[in-house]
Amino acid sequence: MAEAYIVDHCRTPRGIGKVGKGALAELHPQNLGAHVLRALRDRNDIRTETVDDVIWGCSNQQARQGNDLGRMTALTAGYDVRASGVTLDRFCGSGITTVNFGAATIMAGMEDTVISGGCEMMSYNYSAPEARRTKLLDGDNTDLRNLHPQISQGICADAIATIEGISRDATEELAIESQRRADHAIRNGYFAGSLVPVSDAGGNVVLDREEYPRPQTTREGLAGLKPSFEAVARHPVDEDGTTQLDLIHRAMPGLEIDFIHHAGTSSGVVDGAAAILMASERAVKANGWTPRARIVAMANVGDSPELMLNAPVPAAKKVLEKAGLTLDDIDLFEVNEAFAVVPEKFIRDLNIDRDKINVNGGAIALGHPIGATGAILIGTLLDELERRNLRRGLVTMCAAGGMAPAIIIERV
Repeated sequence: MAEAYIVDHCRTPRGIGKVGKGALAELHPQNLGAHVLRALRDRNDIRTETVDDVIWGCSNQQARQGNDLGRMTALTAGYDVRASGVTLDRFCGSGITTVNFGAATIMAGMEDTVISGGCEMMSYNYSAPEARRTKLLDGDNTDLRNLHPQISQGICADAIATIEGISRDATEELAIESQRRADHAIRNGYFAGSLVPVSDAGGNVVLDREEYPRPQTTREGLAGLKPSFEAVARHPVDEDGTTQLDLIHRAMPGLEIDFIHHAGTSSGVVDGAAAILMASERAVKANGWTPRARIVAMANVGDSPELMLNAPVPAAKKVLEKAGLTLDDIDLFEVNEAFAVVPEKFIRDLNIDRDKINVNGGAIALGHPIGATGAILIGTLLDELERRNLRRGLVTMCAAGGMAPAIIIERV
């Protein structure tokens, strides 16, 4: 099997995902994604006619984010028309999936140069009625809902915390640490090498820094926040009065959920884009590139759709088995902080050293632009492996439908 190498990566800063408040919220997603594609081209002297494919992640492929965002973003970036593009959706796992698919085509010997990544304009997803996807719990999905009654991710987070005995204090402690680590990383320039400033059509820089973090967050402040998902859980989802609590009780009768997650222990709603340049050994030599890492192994796992967020642990176990490695062989982990309970459960289940996971903060502090987050995490991991002169890292994240992709990379 051929090797798939990571040559370079970059990302935009993450802007607050709210129209009228976020610096990126007025941009078209094609224009936002074009910034990272241009940056990769210019930083690596890519002859874009040699790019075999641009594999792009986007969870909400409707309206402005529809019509094959990957292809349209490449054209917007001025890539040669011979650089093809495709767009994938594995919900929150889309950004890892694009990298895994790209690496697989290179390993199979079918492609030589692939750019993987993604973009998500959460400001648009949340504000534009025409961009709101059909929910999996809607009454018109009767057959699926009867088979797998799926509910809001936030309610799933609270249900998992209840089942696992994870307290509100524990989730808030993790959130405080995420903010502290992100602030430390930002102040010390750990993200500087990957960040690409974003400009408007007139060339004016609209964002060149992370917009979402709240380093002033305190335990007292978090303790005063009202749980976000209890009212949602009790609100009817269709005309017959069915609530999300009713749905989860179909799968887990009698479960009395302790609602603990709130805005301070949930991932931030942001806009952002990221891209990773991967190449075969042949392309590396032909272009005079110096690879930074190689893809060691990839995996996908499905778990309970009803609880939705529990697949990262089995995904990590599966990708380690594929690589012939153990947890002790992994120097750093990135596990998306969709909700605080996700990395907290991961740490507890696998007995992970807390100083090896999400060492520069996570989505609670920095935000979660759904289709881009996986590529961001892979790039963040690679930068930190280099900074610390470490060897291997593992990335995984939960995704709607009860899934998790995973990947292990190794510096070269």
